[in-house]
Amino acid sequence: MPNKNSSAVGVFSSHQDAESAVKELQKSGYDMKKLSVVGKDYHSEENVIGYYNTGDRMATWGKFGLFWGSIWGLLFGSAFLFIPGLGPVMVGGPLVSWIIGALEVAVVTGGLTALGGALASIGIPKDSVIRYETALKADKFLLIVHGTVEEVEKAKNILMQHKAEEATVHEVTIA
Repeated sequence: MPNKNSSAVGVFSSHQDAESAVKELQKSGYDMKKLSVVGKDYHSEENVIGYYNTGDRMATWGKFGLFWGSIWGLLFGSAFLFIPGLGPVMVGGPLVSWIIGALEVAVVTGGLTALGGALASIGIPKDSVIRYETALKADKFLLIVHGTVEEVEKAKNILMQHKAEEATVHEVTIA
């Protein structure tokens, strides 16, 4: 019998709305190791090329330092990367490992960034990947919930209740 893994992706216009959704998912009993957050941040004083940590925590920088500090306390894994085409991007959750994997094996193809390659590798269609990358370029935040179809459908509703501009479920069947 095939195993279904899915992702619900919410697009948020502010870090406050994304943080509120993360906290509500936590209250609802979601495994924080199955959440990923992606957003841009601005580092005018430093020219960091990349940093990632799949251990405990990451130091926070930039204008959304408080937001990222609270998110790092909840999620597993963190990264600050400069992704050509997107600029400086902060990522928390399992998506970090997928991005690093895409970078390490140079799987970035078809005009996708490393982030796009990571999203595509978990079954998100290319047209949606492009839409999410465009949202990031517009300084929005992505909150991605990974899990079963039932888990992500429930999560999608929570994302919409917490001011997601859009929330989409992407199903993947693994044979």
